[in-house]
Amino acid sequence: MRRFLFLFAVSIVSCSGRVSLEDLHHLNGYWEIEEVEFSNGNTKEYPMNTVVDYIELKDGKGFRKKMAPRFDGTFETSDDAEPFTIVEENGMFFMRYENPLSEWQERLLSLSGDSFSVENPEGITYYFKRFEPIKLD
Repeated sequence: MRRFLFLFAVSIVSCSGRVSLEDLHHLNGYWEIEEVEFSNGNTKEYPMNTVVDYIELKDGKGFRKKMAPRFDGTFETSDDAEPFTIVEENGMFFMRYENPLSEWQERLLSLSGDSFSVENPEGITYYFKRFEPIKLD
């Protein structure tokens, strides 16, 4: 009985966090990693980040770029950007990356205006929160 209740609870949570086509615009902007959950159940938290991800998506195509925020509100970055496409398969959305050296994809698990999570093929889940710049008065 306990096992049934656990599976029921997991199915409710996973269904409520489903990503829709209308949600995808939320990916645009600056994101910082909050936590990583490994396939063995271990987690690593990131209370502070020196680098954030900038994501820009339009018409199913986009790029992801590493940015280093500065105290004056600007960002330092290189010209390197990782292009990706959004692909829908069986009601799930994937961020599919491809470059001359490799290709991979991450499944979007959840997405809202202030957070998102993705899972890679190795079963590692990455949790992001919307980046808030530090304000010095």
